[in-house]
Amino acid sequence: MDVIVTDRCQGCGACLLTCPEHAIRPHGKPLLVLAELCTGCGECIEICPADAIEELP
Repeated sequence: MDVIVTDRCQGCGACLLTCPEHAIRPHGKPLLVLAELCTGCGECIEICPADAIEELP
């Protein structure tokens, strides 16, 4: 599963702390997901208070 951080991102950093692979990096708003590190676990989607992280089709 590939994910994207949308413009709803508030930059709170909850996903940064949750990602076990450290695939999400600060890059302003929205944050940046490094696809080569993301394993698709979905933890970032679950933790995001702004519902700003979505699974790509």
